[in-house]
Amino acid sequence: MTASRARPLRVGPHALLVEVPGGEEAQALHAELLRRRAARTLPAVTEIVPAARTVLLDGLADPQALAADIVHWDVPPLTAADGEPVVLPVRYDGADLAEVAALWGVAADEVAAIHSGLEFRVAFCGFAPGFGYLTGLPAHLHVPRRATPRTAVPAGAVGLAGPYTGVYPRSSPGGWQLIGRTDAVLWDAEREPAALLSPGTRVRFEVTP
Repeated sequence: MTASRARPLRVGPHALLVEVPGGEEAQALHAELLRRRAARTLPAVTEIVPAARTVLLDGLADPQALAADIVHWDVPPLTAADGEPVVLPVRYDGADLAEVAALWGVAADEVAAIHSGLEFRVAFCGFAPGFGYLTGLPAHLHVPRRATPRTAVPAGAVGLAGPYTGVYPRSSPGGWQLIGRTDAVLWDAEREPAALLSPGTRVRFEVTP
């Protein structure tokens, strides 16, 4: 990402919101910020929070100085994340499996093999504690949200919406296309860290009976 494509904005006295053109740029900037923090070349910051097309830095002593500097950074393209992937066992029996198969132009029993054959990356978290927005679906597998959202989606439901895969950490309303379910606990307040998935984490899905 070239420097001219980043747009830093002040947010209060100690925060900076950096806007970028798209999701890949946001993930690349987030990764670069983590690298610089680990190398101690980033000013002290309490939080680095990626989103769909932004990265928020909070707890900065001098946001204006970082804003002036960050536009001159040469952020390298996103590369494969380090570490072993989190593997989520999934029963591919979701309520929208047939509809997703039709949108993909495949048989319903092919969806599991296609989806579990991909590797995903947590781009950012939101919506509910523990809910990660996972990228990794190629463009021809993107699907729209449901025209009518469900009033209740069960915890552990695996869904698709646009370019993302997500797993509902708890029962909640939702409009994603449901293709399966997992017993993995996405959020546990007694666990450290509480969230199973965090931005930058590699994720794979494994077919289970």
